[in-house]
Amino acid sequence: MHSVVQIRYEKQAGVLLNGLQQLYRHIFADEATFTRWLEQLMQSLAAAICARPAALRQLDEERSRYPDWFTSQNMLGYCAYADRFAGDLQGVISRIPHLRELGVTYLHLLPFLKARAGENDGGFAVADFDEIAPHLGNMQDLQELTRHLRAAGISLCSDFILNHVADDHAWARAAKEGNSYYKNYFYHYPDRQQPDLFEQTLGQVFPQVAPGNFSYIPDLQEWVWTTFYPYQWDLNYTNPAVLADMTSALLQLANRGVEVFRLDSTAFLWKRPGTNCMNQPEAHLILQILRSISDIVAPGILLKAEAIVPTAELPAYLGSEFPATRECHLAYHSSLMAAGWLSMVEQDTALLQEVIRGTPVLPPNTSWLTYVRCHDDIGWNVLRPEASLGKQDVQQRLSAVSRFLAGEGNSYARGASFQASDPDAVHGTVGMASALTGFASAANATDMQMAARRLLLLYGLTFCFGGMPLIYMGDEFAQGNDTAYQQVASHALDSRWLHRPVWQDTVIDATQVGDQAAQIYNSMLHLLRLRRHSPQLAADQPRQLLRCGDPAVLAMLRGSAGASLLFIANFSDQTVTLNLPELLRSGQSPAPELARQCWHNECNQLPADADLDIQPWSQYWLTPAPAAAA
Repeated sequence: MHSVVQIRYEKQAGVLLNGLQQLYRHIFADEATFTRWLEQLMQSLAAAICARPAALRQLDEERSRYPDWFTSQNMLGYCAYADRFAGDLQGVISRIPHLRELGVTYLHLLPFLKARAGENDGGFAVADFDEIAPHLGNMQDLQELTRHLRAAGISLCSDFILNHVADDHAWARAAKEGNSYYKNYFYHYPDRQQPDLFEQTLGQVFPQVAPGNFSYIPDLQEWVWTTFYPYQWDLNYTNPAVLADMTSALLQLANRGVEVFRLDSTAFLWKRPGTNCMNQPEAHLILQILRSISDIVAPGILLKAEAIVPTAELPAYLGSEFPATRECHLAYHSSLMAAGWLSMVEQDTALLQEVIRGTPVLPPNTSWLTYVRCHDDIGWNVLRPEASLGKQDVQQRLSAVSRFLAGEGNSYARGASFQASDPDAVHGTVGMASALTGFASAANATDMQMAARRLLLLYGLTFCFGGMPLIYMGDEFAQGNDTAYQQVASHALDSRWLHRPVWQDTVIDATQVGDQAAQIYNSMLHLLRLRRHSPQLAADQPRQLLRCGDPAVLAMLRGSAGASLLFIANFSDQTVTLNLPELLRSGQSPAPELARQCWHNECNQLPADADLDIQPWSQYWLTPAPAAAA
């Protein structure tokens, strides 16, 4: 074994072996059986190390020297479906100039592996981890794309669906054919007795179109655990062979140039009777094991947790500074995303501030992923802990927000409801960011201006919060909803396709003309340039909320005293006036020296005693002006 890899192994061996023993030692009948399984796993890791291309080994070494490489203010993500963005994987190469202009360093292409025939949950029902969806290309195309992206300084992120596979995956097909070995890759029951016990404490992800958590499979004449859809069979991680095979699949993709893995549905990986089968200790053990393995075999890659859970439950998916508890490098801050929308609807930032206050300090060499929209719905349940702190009923409050964004009443939004699990509450909201911020309903130039400000305000929050912000394809042009999905049989029952539009070349061409798309695009570029030149916005920089007299205003200091960036955002349709020194003295750690300084953005220099008029839905990024020369 290469000496560098040997050193990495020696650093991680104790953590890895301890995690595996905790997870599986009680499952094996004797020590010898466990030892044989462990030897086979180590052999597969050694094979992956030997197969790792030289260019990727070099990347591993560079990133090992700078383990915080992905936490700077220069990092920017972009998210798209490959076919809707560029036709296929080869087409994505032609979009690299656009990504470079934005400053993208991380491209998340939504599922591009071979998916189930027919309905496949937008590609999240994977039929083969070692094959590309035929309409997108092949593995050679993937490797060519990753080479081009790497040359442009862009890391490719792939979804890696840990929790389930499609019902036409080779393992599921073998199970249907009666292969007992592969039947045990899944949770299967001869009758409803055990499923009914589990159902007593389980929630439902898609209660309208896929109620319940178990599906009867005629070929098996048994019930199979299917948390999401009947054609997505949950993997049984109590079977050690599942972890070994999934690890091998991940490492093969890493060796083809994938640099980031979005680990889908991480909260659901372990089932325990009497619980909601989410966030179980063993799920965290699995992630710790994957982290240890990746640190040995491919330390240049990142693991990202897709754990859409309340703020208090998020830190566990990042782990801590101690090697034994390290899990993912990145985690979605879904509470921040949902709270931004809620504040815009309520024109009150109290809940958003509660989410920010409740956001823990990041462990070393980790980062949040902050976002305005994604391919999925806006799920409101993550905000229940914070929403319950007010006097208003939580159910009524979140329902009112979701109804507003669906366009009910006197609303500027033109989204839609998604998967109502209760007639009085909406499970989620769908729609492109432009539709939710008022572009689709704008009747005049003023309406359009307010819509633009709302869209940019939400993105400004993600740019300034701290972490890696993510742009969802089309938002940089305020691209609208796509209602054409209703005419596609495999999409018609899933309204999330409303915000999965096809890239429009006419829109990007219009940015050269000067229409609304151009204004949004140029404003986005402007904010991104400011961000790249603001080290205060790196993920590890301190964050402090300031108190101001108006509940519609969010004021947040980023960075250390004397070199801070002050982000001020007005989440209302009224102009708000703030006194700058009063605001600066209101922090948890008052900083009167900041109040004595002049502050400025690129347009204005403000005296120390300035009153600041913040227009509706507007934002300020302010930094202390340099001290005058003596």
